[in-house]
Amino acid sequence: MMILKTRALPTSFTLAAALLVFSPTWQMSAQNTPGAKTPSTPPAAVTSPQAAATAPATATPPSTADRSQAYFHDALASVYEDDAVAQGQTEFANRAIEEYKLALNADPSSPQLANALADLYFRIPGHVREAESTARNLLKTSPDDVPAHKLLGRIYLRQLGEGQNAGASPTSENEVLNQAITEFEKIVALQPNSVEDRMVLGQLYTVKHDQKKAEEQFKTARDIEPDSEDVVLNMARLYADSGDLQHAAKVITDVGVNDRTPKMEFTLGAIYDQLKQPKNAIEAYKRAVDMQPGDPRTLDALAQALMSDDQLDEALKQYRDLAAADADNAEPLVHIADILGRQGKYEEALTTIRKARKLDATSLEAGFSEGKLLDILGHFDEAAQTYAAMVDLASHANGAYTDEEKNNRSIFLERLGSIYMEQNKTDQAVATYQKMIDMGGDSQLRGYQSQVDAYRSAQQFDKSLEVARKAVAANPKKREMKLMLAGELADQGKTDEAFAMTKELLTNTPEDRMVWIATAQIDVRLRRFKEAEDALDKAEPLSTKKEDKLYMLFLRGELAERQKRFEPAEQFFRQARERDPSNAMTLNYLGYMLADKGTHLPEALKMIRKAVDQEPWNGAYLDSLGWVYFKMGEYELAEDNLRQAVARNQTDPTVHEHMGDLYEKTGRFRQAAEQWQLSLTEFSKAAPADVEPGDAAKVQKKLDAARMKLANKDTAIGQPKSY
Repeated sequence: MMILKTRALPTSFTLAAALLVFSPTWQMSAQNTPGAKTPSTPPAAVTSPQAAATAPATATPPSTADRSQAYFHDALASVYEDDAVAQGQTEFANRAIEEYKLALNADPSSPQLANALADLYFRIPGHVREAESTARNLLKTSPDDVPAHKLLGRIYLRQLGEGQNAGASPTSENEVLNQAITEFEKIVALQPNSVEDRMVLGQLYTVKHDQKKAEEQFKTARDIEPDSEDVVLNMARLYADSGDLQHAAKVITDVGVNDRTPKMEFTLGAIYDQLKQPKNAIEAYKRAVDMQPGDPRTLDALAQALMSDDQLDEALKQYRDLAAADADNAEPLVHIADILGRQGKYEEALTTIRKARKLDATSLEAGFSEGKLLDILGHFDEAAQTYAAMVDLASHANGAYTDEEKNNRSIFLERLGSIYMEQNKTDQAVATYQKMIDMGGDSQLRGYQSQVDAYRSAQQFDKSLEVARKAVAANPKKREMKLMLAGELADQGKTDEAFAMTKELLTNTPEDRMVWIATAQIDVRLRRFKEAEDALDKAEPLSTKKEDKLYMLFLRGELAERQKRFEPAEQFFRQARERDPSNAMTLNYLGYMLADKGTHLPEALKMIRKAVDQEPWNGAYLDSLGWVYFKMGEYELAEDNLRQAVARNQTDPTVHEHMGDLYEKTGRFRQAAEQWQLSLTEFSKAAPADVEPGDAAKVQKKLDAARMKLANKDTAIGQPKSY
């Protein structure tokens, strides 16, 4: 590869996540280019390539400078350098080196000649040491020579990039980083108004995690060029990387709207996305689109922001425009299918996603979407086939995976296992989750937990306990595994062993939070409500993150609801909802609680509907939706959702009870009795911790009443009794 001849620092330097851009180097060809013209060379300049590469930078200088000889050899060096660039031959580069050395012999005090030679060394592969040595020799006599400092800076920047790509040790990488910083500190001291050099220095400080010094350089650069795109974007990135998103946004909004560039507006939109301010993000992206119409990346970001703001029709329009502009790109079709699914147009979404998969059969996102849509539509066998194919696509014969590959593969395995569970294919589900366990890491923990859940769903509690013990044996130092086992022990009546296990995990550190929460959840299931509240009180001060505080509100709401203290429970759930209006778990729990009480039904419907929109395959959410429709007297809608819930949660006694109530309400007593009998059967097989006192008796009473009605009806028409 050949390059343009240049001796200046590149006009644009970016340094994101320590990835640096460097001036390129020549790649010399091994033989002469056919038809190339070789310049005439005076005998004194003819030197073998090996001799030129190893000769000293300067020979013994004459007592006085001979500027005419220096000019002559400098001119020849320039000719050879041009030929090296044009023809890519190492021979010409070596001749140029020799001519620069002869020029320096004639005028040894010339900084220009020394810089030219050092720059040439820098641009030839394998000569960076000579470049560094030449520049440093020059600085001994001319310590304030800016080009020499810039060349050294470029050398260290290149070494940083090469070191990262080659996996250099942190110690050597940090040493090179410090050398680069030293050079650019000297450069900005000599050229204080150089915005470009201050930007590089600020980026180097960013890599060194010295935010204060980085900020100083960026602010000085901004004072010199207030509306510089590079300055504004680097300052915004600095604050964003430190988590100060509000300050990052302000850096850009401080620039007048008419002075912003498309990149500024795009970055501002991305910051607003992270701040969960979709309306502001939309406005920023729209301004970027107005300045740069048709840019696919900006249009995609705008569509995503519109989706986040539930402006689905407008987002759909944007993605359809993107799909029309690039008919071979599957990605817009994937997003279109996602929007159609959120709008409940599942069949149309499935047709669209299949078009996407024809364009790109290897798209993991498209495969996941197709499997999900098939699951939602109740096509369980097809969904399982799709997910199984995606598991194969994400698999390696040697079993070696990157972290990202592990995550992708485990997602498909989890979804495949859940389909098997919906079909009551417990053995297939367990075998699928075993593949997650075999991958190790986080996938292993989720695999063990999923196996436990699969056996619990099938009421095979001895096997769920066996898996939990196996998980601890394989990972004796993992708290999560031991807490999972403690939960299983408690559910099966081994409470002393369970609490002894949780107690020994306490270390009086912030990690105790998960232990106290697990302890509280065990106490709730055992109806030890006072002990559960005490455990939550201990977890509360350890819950410092936003999501941790939200979960604490949910747990306190659950605790109050299990005690039939509905008013405080509602307050806790509403507080959680205020902090995260889209949390499906909170929306479903609060909505179902209100529906079960028969209060605030329109609000309950809205919340549960939103939860189902997020997880339309979730049988528990579908049951909640059917139940609120039942309470509202919308029996057809209730039946549609309850049927889906029964199909997905066949071992849940409450779902069968609700289905029976719907049948009774609509005069179908025989079907009602069948569902209530199924409910009682599942109650009898459930773990004691999963059954509220009196629930089974309530269903038995309903069943007895239905049988009585059926008996009376059959007797009245002379039919034999049948139940």
